[in-house]
Amino acid sequence: MTGSAAGGPPAGAGPTDTDWAAAVAAVRGLPAGARVLLVCHVNPDGDALGSMLGFGLGLRRLGVRQLQATFPGPLEVPEPFRWLPGSDLLVAQDDAYPDPDLMICFDAASESRLGDLVDRLDKAGAALVLDHHASNTGFGGIHLVDPHAAATSVVALGLLDRLGVALDAEIAACLYVALSTDTGSFRFEATTPAVHELAARLLATGIRPGEISRKIFDTRPFGAVRLFGEVVGRARLEPAAAAGHGLVWTYATRDDLARHDQPAYVLEALIDSVRCTAEADVSCVVKQAGDAEWAVSLRSKGAVDVSQVAMALGGGGHRFAAGFTGRGTVDEVVDRIRAELPGALLPA
Repeated sequence: MTGSAAGGPPAGAGPTDTDWAAAVAAVRGLPAGARVLLVCHVNPDGDALGSMLGFGLGLRRLGVRQLQATFPGPLEVPEPFRWLPGSDLLVAQDDAYPDPDLMICFDAASESRLGDLVDRLDKAGAALVLDHHASNTGFGGIHLVDPHAAATSVVALGLLDRLGVALDAEIAACLYVALSTDTGSFRFEATTPAVHELAARLLATGIRPGEISRKIFDTRPFGAVRLFGEVVGRARLEPAAAAGHGLVWTYATRDDLARHDQPAYVLEALIDSVRCTAEADVSCVVKQAGDAEWAVSLRSKGAVDVSQVAMALGGGGHRFAAGFTGRGTVDEVVDRIRAELPGALLPA
């Protein structure tokens, strides 16, 4: 059931009525006892987990019983998201159905983001992709890809609505986490009136936004605070980069994590401590993932399309938030980023 960019959705287009109808039919047409596998991308964030688990709870409301959720790599859910309703659906990737009747992918822009679970695409009876990345390659069989959506959770809720699933507090909590994390707690450019209207729908179920925000944005171990201080302290500012729009970057190694006794996922929030630099449009955090391998997070304030940079270097994402996996030394990775920035400038 794999696909390619040529077979996927048109660039910039959202799901058509035909796409929605095909997705509804794929779910509604499941026979009794069908096995459904939900998969999100490696190193899942709030949108990936929240969309997947919220939709999984919706499928459970529809009577689907053979239901699993998973993601590539070790089954380690970041601490801020371990309380999410529906977490009992999670299984290790090795325990996931090898040939599900329906596979549904969440927040993954390409097959590579599915890691060792990618083989299920060809073995699944049908494959449905829910995503909001403009860089989505069009893999899978049925595409619900909306690059105008603020989060994949917007697409997930659209499908739940069409399936006739009523919102409850558990589903809403998952989708609210997804929406609030991908909009930077409703601070990013993707925060439209429609986003606030959707948030209002979710809040109307009785979930408590203050409590949720504290869990996902405002709580971290003291060791992580010390780690952030050290890594931010080595940040470098390059005002001339990006044709004078500026670049600020820093890096974190596995030794840094070990010294402060912290798991890798705590670094996901580090970009927010760097991107506030007034003198730089582009911010970058380079995080060691293996020997000479680095997970790179890129952000832009509006002058540079960092998704172009990420795609040129093997990754993807959005105009103002993207990432890729780099190889070599830190300096070599940053050199490649620096070289791509001038070609990714947006019209003034």
